Amino acid sequence: MTLSRFLADRTPSWDALEALVRRAGSRPERLGADGVLQLGTAYRAAAADLAHARRAYPDDPVVQRLELLVRRARSVVYARSGPRGSAREFFSRDYWRLVRALGRWIGLAALALLGTALVVGVWAAIDPSVASSLVPGDFIDGAAPPVGDRGLGSSESAAFSSQLFTNNIRVTFMAFVAGLLCVVPGVLIVAYNGAILGAVMGVAAANDNLGNVLHLIVAHGVLELSCIVVAAAAGMAVGWVIVDPGERTRRVAVRDVARPTILVVLGTAPFLVLCGIVEGFVSPAGWSALAVTAVGLGIGGGYWTLVAVRGRRPVVAASADSVAEPVGAGRARPAAAG
Repeated sequence: MTLSRFLADRTPSWDALEALVRRAGSRPERLGADGVLQLGTAYRAAAADLAHARRAYPDDPVVQRLELLVRRARSVVYARSGPRGSAREFFSRDYWRLVRALGRWIGLAALALLGTALVVGVWAAIDPSVASSLVPGDFIDGAAPPVGDRGLGSSESAAFSSQLFTNNIRVTFMAFVAGLLCVVPGVLIVAYNGAILGAVMGVAAANDNLGNVLHLIVAHGVLELSCIVVAAAAGMAVGWVIVDPGERTRRVAVRDVARPTILVVLGTAPFLVLCGIVEGFVSPAGWSALAVTAVGLGIGGGYWTLVAVRGRRPVVAASADSVAEPVGAGRARPAAAG
């Protein structure tokens, strides 16, 4: 079955299941006896569709849409014997799968950010007097301290680190929004931030101050840049289906992609909070360069390790119930029976 035929045949059933889930809320008895039966039938059909989509169209956004739909429906169809733990499940598995599904867009965003930073950084180190014009005024004293002062005091160091952190938070959300505008603006925003980063590093290197700058920002900077890349990739994924919806209608394509990518952005926000904690307590603490580097690479590397490990999709099983289980984990007992 082609993807377009699959979508045409099954989308009405998914829409009906979504409507039932919305009506039920957390109480399936609101649907009445007939509605509960319809909910159970539609849930099992969606679980079977998810198994087929994972096997036949593993890279299409329809897989993400069905995973979210089946998980929501399962929480209504089945009652848990203990607490729901939805946030725990999201951050232990679902978030990482959604990030990993953005693979090619993460590659594009990372190339735009780091590639531009490398090129501009080399140029800035060779010609710092010209490259300094790219460095925002808030950062210039950190990159090139005034003559006679080859370092920054504790208050200046804290201000410089905080300014970079604030800038990166702003860029994270700007990159997502810009990516929605058919990809290109998102690439440009990320590339521009990479140019600023490269200019700061290159000018600092030319002024023999690179070690001090890295010491101030590496602890929280690795994870911050990762958040920028992920948010930009999420925006680009939505922006691209506006340009090329494939075999679906543009409205359906945008809806299917927008829901999981918004979850990615919301799920990335706590990691920006973690960056702020590190920036507030580690960066100004006077730790050694080795310790600061270990913290930065540890939390940044840990993030991408979780994407690689926890982001793997489960092996497709034979039955609808076994396919649905990875989406809504935990032992359950039917709540909609009778």
